[in-house]
Amino acid sequence: MMALGSTRNRRDAAGFTLIELMIVVAIIAIIAAIAYPSFTDQVRKSRRAQAKADLLELAQLAERSRTVHNTYGEFDLPFAQSPREGTARYTIQWSEEPDASTFELEAVPVGSQEGDPCGTLTINQANRKTPAPSDDGPVCW
Repeated sequence: MMALGSTRNRRDAAGFTLIELMIVVAIIAIIAAIAYPSFTDQVRKSRRAQAKADLLELAQLAERSRTVHNTYGEFDLPFAQSPREGTARYTIQWSEEPDASTFELEAVPVGSQEGDPCGTLTINQANRKTPAPSDDGPVCW
C-alpha cells in the first residue's frame, strides 16, 4: 500500500493545458501577421535594387557602345531579365528602339514583383529615371 504522502496530484503530472497552448499559438500568429508583410516588402525592395543596378549597367554599356559606333542603335541588350539567372522578377527591354542620340530602357515587373508600388522602372541617355522620387510616393530610385 502506498502512503498518503507519496501520491502525486494529477495537476502536477500534467503537461501544457489547452489554454496555455492556445495563448502560445495566438502570440505566434500575431508576430507572424506583423513580420510577414515587412519581410515581403524587404524582398521586393531587394529585387528592385537588383533591377536598378542592371538598368544602370546596361545604360553604361550603351554609352560605351555609342562612343565606339557613334549611335545607340548598334547596341544589343546582353540580357533581358533581372536577375540574370534564376526566376525573372523584371523583364528588361527598350521602351522604344534606340536611335543615334537617344535610348530608354525599362524594367517591367513580372510575377510576384508586380505588387511593387514603383511599377516599371526606366532610365534614358540623360540619366533621367522614372518613377521620379516624390514626397507622397515610395522612393524608387
